Amino acid sequence: MNTKYFSKDEALQKTKQYCAYQERCHSEVKEKLYSFGLYKKEVDELLSTLIEENYLNEERFAIHYAGGKFRMKKWGKRKIKYALKQKQVSEYCIKKALACIPENDYRKALQKLFEQRLLALRGKKNIFIKKRKLQEHLMQKGFETELVSELISQV
Repeated sequence: MNTKYFSKDEALQKTKQYCAYQERCHSEVKEKLYSFGLYKKEVDELLSTLIEENYLNEERFAIHYAGGKFRMKKWGKRKIKYALKQKQVSEYCIKKALACIPENDYRKALQKLFEQRLLALRGKKNIFIKKRKLQEHLMQKGFETELVSELISQV
């Protein structure tokens, strides 16, 4: 592996640019700092500096991440929650981020996905296969079982 080693000050500057480019979670930044050849003590000090200077804010990251995945990829709350957990975001920040997704928009997005998928399945004659495929698609997108079942019962 071709690792370039940086001094603590160089690493701080590089990491500030990295964080200014887009919102980052703590685990991504920590990984980046370790890739610069820094030790745990230095990484912890730099993380504290970045947090103090507001380059790094886990709550802000979670809100942006959740909003982006919902708007751009049409992910449901379950899938967003799982992805944030994978990024080691705290439970508090995950709850806060999911609460920032407007319930009205969330239901509209689910309804739209449902209708699009129903249209794509119009050739299927067997109603049970159609319902199963609809359910699988919406669940895979990360929408809650109760909401999906509610929609599928209308078919």
